[in-house]
Amino acid sequence: MGRLFGTDGVRGVANRDLTAELALDLSVAAAHVLATLGAFEDHRPRAVIGRDPRASGEFLSAATIAGLASAGVDVINVGVLPTPAVAYLTGKLDADLGVVLSASHNAMPDNGIKFFTRGGVKLDDAVEDAIEARLREPWDRPTGAAVGRVKMDTGRAGDEYVEHLVASISTPLDGLRIAVDCANGAASEVGPQALREAGADVVVINGSPDGRNINEQCGSTHPEQLQAVTVASGADLGVAFDGDADRCLAVDHTGALVDGDQIMGVLAVAMRDAGTLAQDTLVATVMSNLGLKLAMTAHGIRMLETGVGDRYVLEAMRAGGYGLGGEQSGHVIMAAHATTGDGVLTALQLASRVAATGQKLSELAGIVQRLPQVLVNVPGVDKSRSASDDALLAAVADAEAALGSTGRVLLRPSGTEPLVRVMVEAASEDDAQRIAGELAGVVRDRLAL
Repeated sequence: MGRLFGTDGVRGVANRDLTAELALDLSVAAAHVLATLGAFEDHRPRAVIGRDPRASGEFLSAATIAGLASAGVDVINVGVLPTPAVAYLTGKLDADLGVVLSASHNAMPDNGIKFFTRGGVKLDDAVEDAIEARLREPWDRPTGAAVGRVKMDTGRAGDEYVEHLVASISTPLDGLRIAVDCANGAASEVGPQALREAGADVVVINGSPDGRNINEQCGSTHPEQLQAVTVASGADLGVAFDGDADRCLAVDHTGALVDGDQIMGVLAVAMRDAGTLAQDTLVATVMSNLGLKLAMTAHGIRMLETGVGDRYVLEAMRAGGYGLGGEQSGHVIMAAHATTGDGVLTALQLASRVAATGQKLSELAGIVQRLPQVLVNVPGVDKSRSASDDALLAAVADAEAALGSTGRVLLRPSGTEPLVRVMVEAASEDDAQRIAGELAGVVRDRLAL
């Protein structure tokens, strides 16, 4: 049996993989592990819990709250709010634990549970492993006044989060029209609210969650609607969130997509110009396009690479004292304002840069010239052997030799799905397609189940 925790918490089909029983057991185990680590010493523990609008989040959050309260943890239920809002509020309210029920950009039938420790920081692998090891262990249950109490937030938590976001920008968004795709997700209220309070004229699409329509052909994984609406409404730019709003992609006034690499490039140069880019360094994952690294080098900015997952970006940022990092998918972490990827914060910062410079987003994003990149997902294979099969490794080495300095190859087992990802960058689209196809064939042949 594989590890329960993936790259971003525990995730799966709600009520099949992620059940109410598992959510309850995980929350109890998390409380026990953090108590063992000394997180609750000398005080009554408190947790902040939030969720995205999925229908399954209603019963899963109830189970999680029950588990925490049964373990003697007081719970503040903030309801539907973005993942980064829960992370922020965990720190703001000096809580010992934060919990989010969300499957992020996944389809509606999925759900997930992720934990934050004090300060709104994601748990490291060792703590997650300890939680998994303590699932369903016998324990002495508190009784009487020692059980946890549950408090429902009345909406003030969301307002505090918006106030925090708006205060992060130095140039207001007056005069900008911004199209916003909320993915019928957790930012459907606070996303447009923050942009409006910052001064923008906001055009909203997919901002009416009903528990079933989250990420349904919309949001950051399906930007087509946003591209069309941005052009049709005469917007200066558009932004798209995913279901839990920890990521943001953008489109310029022509409808052209601006991905996470380009957003990071724009923000890195802005921070470098302002003298706030710590050590003139941007932290990104191995999935970022080689074009971003070339652009950063041209602007005197160093790029540090990590494994895939915003948690690993954050770990590297904290270890090195860096202030900006993220992923091509749109997770962007700005350490001065957040402890995790924050889509609404990213949208505000990007729009503020447009307002401050008077340049179009297309001009700003143009500093990153993306090399053709092809990503092939190969399902139904034994991903655990992707780093040890000699014939596969030889095929990768041959491809890298053929590409030389004009491209690269990345072979990566998915952290959340049973597949291997083959990514190839090359000087031409044809070369990238050809080499990716060939390597995907080797993966299928060599790692077949």
